[in-house]
Amino acid sequence: MKMRQSLADWEQAFVKEITLDRHRRDSLRRTTEQRALKRSIDKRHKRGSMRFALLVLTLMLTAVVVTVVMFRTLYLLLG
Repeated sequence: MKMRQSLADWEQAFVKEITLDRHRRDSLRRTTEQRALKRSIDKRHKRGSMRFALLVLTLMLTAVVVTVVMFRTLYLLLG
């Protein structure tokens, strides 16, 4: 009788440990997925910011070049 009770205790502890392990693994998986998603969003935001800065810089450079070329052409035509 005593042997059966201790085996039942061992089995119950084993089942409890298995369920705790499953919960831990699920929690770790969710945490990993959340971190990966956050890194992806941060990377996309950073790339978007750099592209926007490059676009603004390109537009400003284009405006400067067009202005310089326009005044030089005007100078050549009137001079």
